[in-house]
Amino acid sequence: MTSTDPALPDASDITHAGFAAIIGAPNAGKSTLTNHLVGTKVAIVTHKVQTTRFPIRGVAHRGSAQIVLVDTPGIFRAKKRLDRAMVKAAWSGAEEADAVVHLIDASAWVAEQAGEATGAQKLSVEDDRRVMETLKENDQKVFLALNKIDLFSHDKVLPIMAELNGAGVYEEIFMISALNGDGIAPLLEKLAARMPEGPALYPPDQTADLPMRLLAAEVTREKLMLRLHQELPYQLMVETESWEPFDNGSVRIRQAIIIAREQHKGMVLGKGGSAIKAIGKAAREELKEMLGQTVHLILFVKVDPKWMERREAYASVGLEFDA
Repeated sequence: MTSTDPALPDASDITHAGFAAIIGAPNAGKSTLTNHLVGTKVAIVTHKVQTTRFPIRGVAHRGSAQIVLVDTPGIFRAKKRLDRAMVKAAWSGAEEADAVVHLIDASAWVAEQAGEATGAQKLSVEDDRRVMETLKENDQKVFLALNKIDLFSHDKVLPIMAELNGAGVYEEIFMISALNGDGIAPLLEKLAARMPEGPALYPPDQTADLPMRLLAAEVTREKLMLRLHQELPYQLMVETESWEPFDNGSVRIRQAIIIAREQHKGMVLGKGGSAIKAIGKAAREELKEMLGQTVHLILFVKVDPKWMERREAYASVGLEFDA
C-alpha cells in the first residue's frame, strides 16, 4: 500500500529506522492505534477479540525517523493450534523490535477496580498481568500505553497507573485514546527517538508491508466478523484465489470463505444469499476506495473441516504451524 501524503519525507531525509511492536491482550485497541499512527488503515478492526491473526507492519514517520509498527495478535492463554501460533507471533514481534509498546485497555482495569468488571474485562486484566509477568521474566523494559482514557475521568486511572508503574517493567506511561488520537503524538515522538541509526527500511510513501492479495482477504474477513456472531468468525478464513486485472483498469478478485462445518454454510450465505451479498458489497466498496479502481469481487463458501490443521494455511500468513 502506498500513500500520496505530500508531507512525507524523502528517503534521503530518513536517518533513523527500526521496528516498534505493539503488544497486549485481545481487543485492547492495537490495530486502531497502528492505523492512527500510520495515518491510514493498514489493519482490520472489529469489536471482537482475536481479530488480528498475524503481525501486520505499518510504516509511520516522525521527523527524520521511520518507525515500522508491528501490530501483533492479542496475547492470551492459548490452547488451540491457531491460538498458540498467534501468541507465538506476538512475542516474536516483541523480541525482535527496537521498541515495544504494551497497550492496555484502561476501561477494563477501572471496571475491575470498581468491582463492576464483566467476564471479558476480567479476562483482559488477567491477560495484561500475564504479559507483565513475562516481560518481568525476560527483563524487558517497554513503554506502557493506557488506552481508552477518554471514557472516564483521570482520577479513576491514577491508582491504576500507580499499580502498573510499581510492576517495574515500564520505562514510561502514556495515557492515550487510540480511537480519537489523544496522547498519541508524544508516544510517536518517543518511538522515533528509539529508532536506531540507518536508512529507510521502506519507501516513504509505502504505508504497509502486506501483499495486496492478503490485504484484500483481510478486508473481507473484517466484514465477515462484523456481520457474523458467536464463534463462527473464529472458525473461518478468507483466501484470495485469483486476482485478474483488466485493460479498462478494473480488477476481478475471487475469494474463498473457508469454514470448518457444513452447518455454518447457511449462516455465511444468509437467507436467499442476503448475508454474503451484504458482506461482498461492503468489502468491494472498501477495496475500490483502497485500490483506486473498480473491483469485481466474487465470493464463494468452501467447507474444509481441517483447515486449522493444515500447515499451508499458517505459512501463507507467516505463522508457525508448530508453535
